[in-house]
Amino acid sequence: MALGEKESGIGMTVDVDDGTGTTKTITDDITNLTISIPRAIQDITGLSLAGVERLLLLADFSLGLNGVFNDTANQSHAVFKTVPSQSATQLRAISVAISGQAVTAETMPDDYLLTRAADGAFTWTVNLVNADGVIPAWS
Repeated sequence: MALGEKESGIGMTVDVDDGTGTTKTITDDITNLTISIPRAIQDITGLSLAGVERLLLLADFSLGLNGVFNDTANQSHAVFKTVPSQSATQLRAISVAISGQAVTAETMPDDYLLTRAADGAFTWTVNLVNADGVIPAWS
């Protein structure tokens, strides 16, 4: 493969709906992220087989975001501060884009974890999981 075909993650953008369903770009508050689109697998190997036989089952999606605390209007804290207090209206549309590729999903956050480290750093972690049964895919 030629070097020109490989890319870094520099230039990535991340959009997440806030608690009111309004999309906010919080890219500059995020320090790193993890995208996972796993499939469940069922082992269906019968006693007569010498090798493992499997079936693909349901697909899932999760987006793990880590960032630096920013309570400026329309930034990360404003987007996630309602996670602990909302229940019925917790759906959050997300979009992650890099180099003309994008993945979008309807998600729900399962936590908004704030951490104040011993050195004074104040950071957050959010995990957003698939919410609507649609399998997200890169476009």
